[in-house]
Amino acid sequence: MKRILITSALPYINGIKHLGNLTGSMLPADICARFWRLCGHEVLLICATDEHGTPAELAAEAAGQDVQSYCDEQYELQRAAGIGFSLSFDWFGRSSSPQNHAFTQHFAERLEAAGLIEERTSQQIYSITDQRFLPDRYVEGTCPHCGSAKARGDQCDSCGRLLDPTDLIDPYSTISGSHDVEVRDTTHLFLKQSKMQDTIRDWVEGAIHWPTLARSIALKWLDEGLHDRAITRDLSWGVPVLKDGKPRPGFENKVFYVWFDAPIEYISATREWAEATNNTWENWWRTDQGASDVSYIQFMGKDNVAFHTVSFPITMLGSGEPWKTVDRLKAFNWVTWYGGKFSTSDKRGIFMDQALAIAPSDMWRWHLMANAPESADAAFTLEHFQAVVNSDLANVLGNFVNRITKFTGAKFDGQLPTGGEPGAEEQQLFEELDTRLAALREHHKAMEYRKATAETRAIWALGNEYLANAAPWTAMKNDPAQAAMIVRTALNLMVIGAIIAQPFIPDTAAKILDAMGVPNDNRNWPKEAAATLLDALPHGLACAVPKLLFAKIEDEQVQNWSERFGAEASEVSKNGSYSTR
Repeated sequence: MKRILITSALPYINGIKHLGNLTGSMLPADICARFWRLCGHEVLLICATDEHGTPAELAAEAAGQDVQSYCDEQYELQRAAGIGFSLSFDWFGRSSSPQNHAFTQHFAERLEAAGLIEERTSQQIYSITDQRFLPDRYVEGTCPHCGSAKARGDQCDSCGRLLDPTDLIDPYSTISGSHDVEVRDTTHLFLKQSKMQDTIRDWVEGAIHWPTLARSIALKWLDEGLHDRAITRDLSWGVPVLKDGKPRPGFENKVFYVWFDAPIEYISATREWAEATNNTWENWWRTDQGASDVSYIQFMGKDNVAFHTVSFPITMLGSGEPWKTVDRLKAFNWVTWYGGKFSTSDKRGIFMDQALAIAPSDMWRWHLMANAPESADAAFTLEHFQAVVNSDLANVLGNFVNRITKFTGAKFDGQLPTGGEPGAEEQQLFEELDTRLAALREHHKAMEYRKATAETRAIWALGNEYLANAAPWTAMKNDPAQAAMIVRTALNLMVIGAIIAQPFIPDTAAKILDAMGVPNDNRNWPKEAAATLLDALPHGLACAVPKLLFAKIEDEQVQNWSERFGAEASEVSKNGSYSTR
């Protein structure tokens, strides 16, 4: 049994996350964790809110709250949304925790001692209108490389180039929209990433198990050459900059850059978990204390890849300490909302709390992973959501479960029948199930969730196909023992279908397994041959009919949801641009 550490990119604190955020990190991390737990491995799934930086300050100001109170409130809302989506985090921490403050200071001290941090006076954009230095993401302008007019001060999404705010042509403040900005001198701590270029390249090139998207993004950055980056900011909310345990002279009004301290929270959150549960954190993170046998998997959207494949590894490797680095990094493209981007700041799209208010979490979980943006961006529409839910969940899984459990209740007094022997039809079923279970396991191991959902659906479909071909209702008239064997086989297949559904639709799977009286200890990933699996339930077992698993989504519901959430969709389709309403 191996130990598996899984981290999801941290959701930012400024509001409940939209479905795109959920799809790009938190949901697949949960599915990965659930699968490996079902396989019998020790899994630690870690996430946290990312609470520092200018967006938190501005959101708190807009809400009329101090930043700490705002973050406290938003943390609870995000935690509740995660619970609503059945995200099985072992710990959901906070980057503002004392543990993260301490670890951030520790890494900064180690890096400075290694000659990788130095003070530099540089030029930064200052907004006269806002009376503040502007963090990178709050400066926009024209990209000097590709000419995009919406490049940010840290990166151009159009061409993917890393930028500094002073690189932008005609920069302006996104806080006020003012072009009344100027370049001023300010002193910051710089992480000398350029000195780690060869070390990071060797590390990335050795990451042969990374999916193509993550690997290509990392190598693109390295090919362009790593630049030294400021890791402090002129802000009041964040991890203070200390030296020898006291405020660093000249840095009293500065904090560490949010992208420096946020990834460190993976370690800090593990320590929070350990302290709260009387466990140890070192054997998950330090290779000199047991972490060498840990397999570490990270999940994130493609816009976070560079920070996780370059900046955070520089922090860890540059410290000179034996930290566990990521083994497999799964990056996702974006989920688009009717052709445009989901956006937390612009309230564009459906958000996690809104989604839960209109449909059960399993519907969303299934649809989002069945259409996961693994090889390209994936379009989300309510019409497609309706079609997938009705087809896969209601017509395939729901129909199979309803048919076989009701027939068992009507013809066999709600008990798993005995009698009969498998024939040619069953042998064919055994062979196909063996093949499909093996393929499904490999898809999960490869973290290919579109393929995994397709294979899961195919196994559900086997149930309907088997009932149609074996026709127990016909056999009941001439050969009751044969009918009993068919029903018994189908009920066992239904249980297997529920067990393999647990990573994707855990609540629904639990309803099926509860109705069949399957003990929790017997809900693990199937390992035996299909011939054994499809006669595993005790003969005579009482079988209940689960309540309706999935009500079909009607056209009227889609219309109502479109009116509630879809105004921007019509603007995109008509104008090719986003509505600001």
